[in-house]
Amino acid sequence: MPKIDLWWLPRALVLGLLAFVIFGPLTNLVLWTVAERWYFPNALPMRYGFSFWARVFSPRGNAMEALGNSVLVAMLTVILALALAIPAGFALARLKLPFRGLILLAFLLPQAFPNLPVYVNIARVFYQLGLNGTILGVVLVHMTHGLVFAVWIATAAFSAVDVELEQAARSVGASAIRTFRDITLPLAMPGLMASAIFVFLESLDEFTGSYFVGAPDINMLPLLLYTASGGGNYQIASITALVLLVPSIGFMLVVERFLKSDVLSKVGH
Repeated sequence: MPKIDLWWLPRALVLGLLAFVIFGPLTNLVLWTVAERWYFPNALPMRYGFSFWARVFSPRGNAMEALGNSVLVAMLTVILALALAIPAGFALARLKLPFRGLILLAFLLPQAFPNLPVYVNIARVFYQLGLNGTILGVVLVHMTHGLVFAVWIATAAFSAVDVELEQAARSVGASAIRTFRDITLPLAMPGLMASAIFVFLESLDEFTGSYFVGAPDINMLPLLLYTASGGGNYQIASITALVLLVPSIGFMLVVERFLKSDVLSKVGH
């Protein structure tokens, strides 16, 4: 009599549970974006349509303004973060700096404390400086978290570049600036691009800092999502969440191609 392998049953149950945990909320989110009427105890929407999409992206829906502000703030955050991270990452990767490990850990300090009390105090300081309710103020707040990804990944990207290639360029007469421009920077560019994407996504999804520093003058997608959810407008909240989710998934697929194993092995070193 052939032996029956029953190990497939627990494996199937575990895989099914994982699929439900991952795809269940996403399926519910997508259903809410097209649900015209959906009341308990119905398992599925009673009527489908796209009227809420038209409402969200109408001139009175504020979604286009929020999307434009979110993209603008994210792009400015990326530019400023990389402007600081590239020289800092190169110095941390190439120069024998004292307390190098402590310098890297210092960039983790914004992650070491709860966001709420930090942003409340930042908002108080920014109010005195006139930065509350401004794009610049929101960008500066987003940079507090974005610099963590920018500096750490930039340092890893420059550390992964072979020093001998730079020495070879210098040996044939290339200046330090030309060596950095023609050799180091192009080789580190995949890691820097991944760093930029992480900063962009972190800024795009940031709510707490945007709320305390930007609201109500600077409308952004996370704030629109919060307002819709608090008001019980699940269709509008789901559409806004989907708009935030799509670039996150797309960019993470791109990051997977940019972040090679040699760069990942240098993170934190």
